[in-house]
Amino acid sequence: MKKINIIGLGSGKIDSLTLGAVEKIQKGHKNILRTINHPTIEYFYDKKIPFKSMDYIYESELSFEKVYEKIVDILFNELEFDDEINYIVPGHPMVAEKTVSYLLEKAPKENVEIEIVPSESFIEPILIALKIDPIDGMKIIDAIEIKSTQLDVNSNLIICQLYNKRIASEVKLVLSEVYGDEYEVILVHFAGVKDKEIIEKIKVMDIDKSKNIGALTTLAVSKINKDEISIYDFNDVVDIVKILRSENGCPWDRAQDHFTLRENLIEEAYEVVEAIEEENFNHLAEELGDLMLQVLLHTQIASENGYFNLIDVTTNLASKLITRHPHVFSKKMLVNPDKVVYNWNMIKYSSRSINTLSGRMENIPKLPSLIRSKKVQKLASEVGFDWDNIDGPIKKVIEEYDEVLELIEDGEKDSLHYEEELGDLLFSIVNLARFLKVDPEIALHRATDKFINRFRVVEELTQEKGRKLLEMSIEELDELWEQAKSRLNDTTK
Repeated sequence: MKKINIIGLGSGKIDSLTLGAVEKIQKGHKNILRTINHPTIEYFYDKKIPFKSMDYIYESELSFEKVYEKIVDILFNELEFDDEINYIVPGHPMVAEKTVSYLLEKAPKENVEIEIVPSESFIEPILIALKIDPIDGMKIIDAIEIKSTQLDVNSNLIICQLYNKRIASEVKLVLSEVYGDEYEVILVHFAGVKDKEIIEKIKVMDIDKSKNIGALTTLAVSKINKDEISIYDFNDVVDIVKILRSENGCPWDRAQDHFTLRENLIEEAYEVVEAIEEENFNHLAEELGDLMLQVLLHTQIASENGYFNLIDVTTNLASKLITRHPHVFSKKMLVNPDKVVYNWNMIKYSSRSINTLSGRMENIPKLPSLIRSKKVQKLASEVGFDWDNIDGPIKKVIEEYDEVLELIEDGEKDSLHYEEELGDLLFSIVNLARFLKVDPEIALHRATDKFINRFRVVEELTQEKGRKLLEMSIEELDELWEQAKSRLNDTTK
């Protein structure tokens, strides 16, 4: 069987090479180094040990992934000429070495034996340089693939492979999303290497300005001290909700259940919509937090009762998003937004064994009536049950309006009859709004806000006249109403 020995070069000091690594390197097999940008390369020069470097591949490929794939292909090609070769990487082969992961995955398929020959990784000298104990919580992140979702403000972060200023700049932008520009971090260069180690305290916004960034640069980010800086992540909020619901928590929070929180959930959702309409994004961030609290409270209550917990909620959501977006997570491509929505709905109804249009209508949640009505009409339009143009909805509104007037003129006393005809009128108005691409719920919401604003000015005008609303006639109030419109520069009726 062919064999690849994957050997660690150690952290940077010659004495960080293990005896096993030295024996393999000197045994006479072909030595292939991923890179010569490492202090221990001096050992090869001093001992006159021949080697081949893969550095040239970094210049020919457009991405690190392509570089790593190319290196792996070359290593397997080398086995056509030699039964056993040495592949030598910085640090420890099993720490932050993507090519090693690729080799371990491909080797069984190629019937190739892999032997890992360890040496000291970059982590040990980093811990010594910073005098930190990983037992307090530590997370290692690859700078090349860093994402904001990987960050953990409650753990110390070690961000490795900060090879150059471009990568440093990308890391800076990701960190600033969470920690801000002024947060102090530590750059460690040549950790553990005598006379070369540099420890550089620096602000997040200045990370890519360091003149020392190179192949042996690592970034350390200390966990947030909540007594000094108020930065909380999702896990912090989850823990806070658990405390509020605990025996020593808040009496109000402990007294709630799924049913008592229903009104709060609806109110918070509407306050989110209000913040969106105001285009006040600080307010929106606050209201989204309040809405998130409702989700976490319901989840915590369910967990306490053994129904489900947070991982069930997130797993159900992620699974649904993946399943209902085959155009993103599989090879099926959809570029038309309407087709994306249609595909989402078809998958949803199929999963619920809903096969009829009326069944889909009945499956619409108990939304506010205007929203529910619009959704029902939209479903009907999908099968062609709709007007050809806007003339149809206009005539229908007039027809339903006339029927309401007819009831009034006939002296109808039955309120249920009025309810029925007014319902038909509202339903037809919703249909007209749909044709005009207007959301009827938002339209009514804005009309209500407009009325409140005008009425506030009417009250101000009444006070300016030294009068009270209850003392004024309808004619006087109507005159003030027109004045209020003028004061608000409102030209609508």
